[in-house]
Amino acid sequence: MAGILVWFWNERFWLPHNVTWADLKNTDEATFPQAEDLYLAFPLAFCIFMIRLVFERFIARPCALGLKIQANGPQKAQPNAILEKVFTAITKHPDEKRLEGLSKQLDWDVRTIQRWFRQRRNQEKPSTLSKFCESMWRFTFYLYIFTYGVRFLKKTSWLWDTRDCWYNYPYQTLTTELHYYYIVELSFYWSLMFSQFTDIKRKDFLIMFLHHLATISLITFSYVNNMVRVGTLVMCLHDASDVLLEAAKMANYVKCQRLCDLLFVMFGLVFISTRLAVFPVWILNTTVFESWDIVGPYPSWWVFNLLLLLLQVLHCFWSYLIVKIACKAISKGKVGKWNPLHVSNDDRSDIESSSDEEDAPSPTKKTHNTATNGTNGANGTNGYLTGTTCPDEH
Repeated sequence: MAGILVWFWNERFWLPHNVTWADLKNTDEATFPQAEDLYLAFPLAFCIFMIRLVFERFIARPCALGLKIQANGPQKAQPNAILEKVFTAITKHPDEKRLEGLSKQLDWDVRTIQRWFRQRRNQEKPSTLSKFCESMWRFTFYLYIFTYGVRFLKKTSWLWDTRDCWYNYPYQTLTTELHYYYIVELSFYWSLMFSQFTDIKRKDFLIMFLHHLATISLITFSYVNNMVRVGTLVMCLHDASDVLLEAAKMANYVKCQRLCDLLFVMFGLVFISTRLAVFPVWILNTTVFESWDIVGPYPSWWVFNLLLLLLQVLHCFWSYLIVKIACKAISKGKVGKWNPLHVSNDDRSDIESSSDEEDAPSPTKKTHNTATNGTNGANGTNGYLTGTTCPDEH
């Protein structure tokens, strides 16, 4: 194990030429980033998670109820032991053959059984109240950390001249404010990493898991080799658009369509301008060219810039999706159905229903009328199953 640690913390990889870890030990005169500082992020991530629970319960929930967001979720399915066993142990989406078998076993028509499975699936989906509380928490944190970042950075020299990120590198001292900014941001993403398993389950779970993992890796990497100055610029730049995204989602949940449209347009403009224009011109320019001139390349320098270039590729991909979704919504005359991939997929069909299903009666005995059986037969069943979703706002 000792040999592995020595290999992992090889100075020739992490630090510029002729710099050692001993040179970056804390002294009475100067404080530098230390790898062991990052352990603080784990208990702080737990504290942030507990603060979130209190915030959602005592602040976000009353706000949601005050905005007339209903606390009740989708309609619950009628208790049925046989269908429940099929749902939990076999499949949540029974095929035509299984539907017909259950129809004969229960003496229910196929359409009623379809409706039961649809309602049962919806029971596991979150209510609008839950989604609003989650978005309000993220909006509050992003607003706080972005405001803190702006107030901190406007007092620094490297905000106005990015070459200051590299002068005297890596012997740049770590201030209390900078350390706080880094640790809180890292702790928040650790809390998201853990809470993702208990949060609202989304179709982009794996994508967001990888996104959080990449974010944590970049923050950790830049802290360990003392690239914290440019790291603060990257973090603040990315937090800018996240505030607008969560605000737009909240407006969508309270059905303020015009406000939602406005916030989404603002989000799209800020996202694309910061990540396709400011990020490459400002951030990549200093990490690639200015640092090359002042410090020179070394192994971890190449890795850090490669990660930032991969991040830029993701920026291009996400911007393409935002523009595509916006164009599709505009062509349909509604901007509110949006789905920026880098945070969530909230325009998906959270509630599977249709108007004719909601008006349908509760489970009844199967009719033996030939015409009715024909409707619930193979063709009718397939057609019904392929047209059962509606937008999130239903």
